Amino acid sequence: MAKKSAIEKNKHRRKLVKRYSAKREKLKTIVSDSTQPADARFDAQLKLAKLPRNSAPSRVRNRCTVSGRSRGYYRKLGLSRIALRELASSGQIPGMVKSSW
Repeated sequence: MAKKSAIEKNKHRRKLVKRYSAKREKLKTIVSDSTQPADARFDAQLKLAKLPRNSAPSRVRNRCTVSGRSRGYYRKLGLSRIALRELASSGQIPGMVKSSW
């Protein structure tokens, strides 16, 4: 089980990303648009820098919904490899069976 603080910190980051995504996207389009005047682009870049760092989508870490583990994460299922194996072994995931040959 991951530290409770790491899980909560990641939840907070997800919330910030959701809150600032529209504003961040608008400022990024202004910065990357070469038809805009240079001073407007520079002002947009400064405003973008003033946004909270944790509102950047790249700062969010994918974590297992069961254990909070950050490594060995399957995006399709939202689980870590260990939680997936435990749930599959106990028959909790429909259609998944232990292989044998």
